[in-house]
Amino acid sequence: MIAEPSTAARPSPAGLTIPFNRPSFEGKEQVYIAQAIANGHISGDGPFTKRCQAYLEEALGVPRVLLTTSGTHALEMAAVLLDIRPGDEVIVPSFTFVSTVNAFVLRGARPVFADVRPDTLNLDETRLEALITERTRAVVPVHYGGVGCEMRAIGKIAARHDLIVVEDNAHGLFGKYRGRFLGTFGALAALSFHETKNFYCGEGGALIVNDPELAERADVVREKGTNRARFLEGRVEKYTWVDIGSSWLPSDLLAAFLYAQLEAKERILEKRRRVWELYHEALSGWAAERNVRLPVVPRSCRQSYHMYYLIVPSSRIRAALIRHLKSRGILGVFHYQPLHLSGMGRHYGGKPGDCPVTEHISERLIRLPFYNNLDRESQERVIRAIREFPWDAAR
Repeated sequence: MIAEPSTAARPSPAGLTIPFNRPSFEGKEQVYIAQAIANGHISGDGPFTKRCQAYLEEALGVPRVLLTTSGTHALEMAAVLLDIRPGDEVIVPSFTFVSTVNAFVLRGARPVFADVRPDTLNLDETRLEALITERTRAVVPVHYGGVGCEMRAIGKIAARHDLIVVEDNAHGLFGKYRGRFLGTFGALAALSFHETKNFYCGEGGALIVNDPELAERADVVREKGTNRARFLEGRVEKYTWVDIGSSWLPSDLLAAFLYAQLEAKERILEKRRRVWELYHEALSGWAAERNVRLPVVPRSCRQSYHMYYLIVPSSRIRAALIRHLKSRGILGVFHYQPLHLSGMGRHYGGKPGDCPVTEHISERLIRLPFYNNLDRESQERVIRAIREFPWDAAR
């Protein structure tokens, strides 16, 4: 348990700043990078790329995983594979990172912004059907914080209207919904290995291809639109340009780093579970007394322990709390701003009131420091600082 705070404010000692995120080595990252160099293959689709893909395919029980240079590029690949074209509509939550939308806008689609649930902050499946038109091609649920969307309901609605589901699972690798891994429900799913994610290689991602009919074309578009994969398999005598595509293959150096992270899966998940649970246990009473919302994880979900956040009663309190933490050498940060109210969102017809939950939540959410090697002493400093926040003065 965390000791109760004193009433005196204590400035942070020099050199003890607690960042929001701090990447770390978890195993054989340096060893594998050296091996990749020794292999003489540090460009795309090298030995470590193949090992990462095989690991994820086996661990998730999916037919095909392709590493990409980012989660953004995985989503862009998905838009190409679905032949998204001008005039198509794609339903996306307004409370998400811009990549979720950009991937489809780049293909000429019009984004249709959906509001989120007030509990999990995931796409509100009860409001989904009202957004569907004859132009709708796909729906992109985002598993916010690694807590699964209501994929049973979303899947049924999509099937009823002949829509394709693309999961944005940047936060949720190895999380589950109703006993099934996130990223295995849609025809396609995107992963991110950015340094802020649970498993990382600096910049990286992956596309999960659950629809076997899309697998071979996925190899082609990822290889600049060529049939190079068939050539390497000995299926054609030489390869050539056969489709549209781009260069979405990560360096095998990045894959070497990532493979060491994946090997440490259980240790990483356990570290993050401990961080999440300590925050939750230590702040639950404090939050209840102040009408502060903590993360909600439904019983149907096994989360990935991606982040921990607070939803405070007002934007004024959030700003004051962020300043207070900063004065203690602690970095707390806000998260997504409503996409439908951004400059581009308004260009596509977004206006105030379209997504009221998103608009309300985005002004009040603050994320706390959360990373694999956040030690208990540092985390207790964060918790004490939150408890010592002069609440009455901030209101």
